Amino acid sequence: MEILPDENLARARGRALMLSIRELRLLTELARRADRIMAREELFRLVWGREMRPGDRSVDVYVRKLRVKLQEAMPGWRFIHTHFGFGYRLSAEHPRNAHNNQFTTG
Repeated sequence: MEILPDENLARARGRALMLSIRELRLLTELARRADRIMAREELFRLVWGREMRPGDRSVDVYVRKLRVKLQEAMPGWRFIHTHFGFGYRLSAEHPRNAHNNQFTTG
């Protein structure tokens, strides 16, 4: 996977992903901190540019949308992992090779 935030573009296997600007920002922030668990509040602050209100589920909704689009583009791969009570982590994992990270940010 390739993420080009300056071009508002992400590609999987050379094909452009149809992501909204918010989805691309979320993917970019996760990729910049790949393999690190990021709290929902931190992601919200980075992507939305303000503090998250109690009960706001925006991050969860956009993570779900991203997961669907990434799964469609690269079946069998898992990218966004939930760490209940902590947040989310981006790590490219294929069921046959769980330690294979294949994404770049530009």
